[in-house]
Amino acid sequence: MKLIKRFFKFIFKILFWLFIFSVVLVVVFKWVPVPITPLMIIRNVEQSNTTKNTKQHDWVPIQKISYNLQLAVICSEDQNFLKHHGFDIEAIEKAYKNNKKGKTLKGASTISQQTAKNVFLWPERSWFRKGLETYFTFLIELIWSKERIMEVYLNSIEMGPGVYGAEAAAQYWFKKSATQLTKHEAAAIASILPNPLRYKANPTTSYIETRKRWIITQMGYYGQLNYLDQDGKRK
Repeated sequence: MKLIKRFFKFIFKILFWLFIFSVVLVVVFKWVPVPITPLMIIRNVEQSNTTKNTKQHDWVPIQKISYNLQLAVICSEDQNFLKHHGFDIEAIEKAYKNNKKGKTLKGASTISQQTAKNVFLWPERSWFRKGLETYFTFLIELIWSKERIMEVYLNSIEMGPGVYGAEAAAQYWFKKSATQLTKHEAAAIASILPNPLRYKANPTTSYIETRKRWIITQMGYYGQLNYLDQDGKRK
């Protein structure tokens, strides 16, 4: 009996300190740039047999990321980003109905969920990881601002082979800084996000060109991002 009590006490302590550590980590990353993500580590391991490490990752503040790119990824990935609290219930219900009908599987991950997954977790499909993703999404929505979530998202996501974040992507695809990206260039980068290892932002295929035109149209309909002015600066 004592052994069982000790065992559960030990498990409780581990869970408690893991909870404390996770909260502290999220609080720290509210201000500190994210230096590396689990996906970057995994990709480096996968490339360990190659002679050249192609990892590119240059953290820049959101003020140095084109307004066009911020708007393009919202229109492409999560048009309710500024309205929801981490989870788009309507999109989840729609995805569930489509998947139940046997149509092409569609996800409903928000930018907040993608940020939680990219920064704190690993790219695996499992209920356990999905549960952790839900937990970290709740934490970052509670502790970070929408602007900070967007800043971390655009500095952490994979945007090409060994390319992570807006600055590296702008340099890799268009030989310019992230702050200089035009509407068409931003839409091209946003259009490859579903599979950045397969698709190219420049030159584009007919499929990516179609996606790019759709994103540009949505950008015209969307209107103003309420946490920024047209120069990508805080109000």
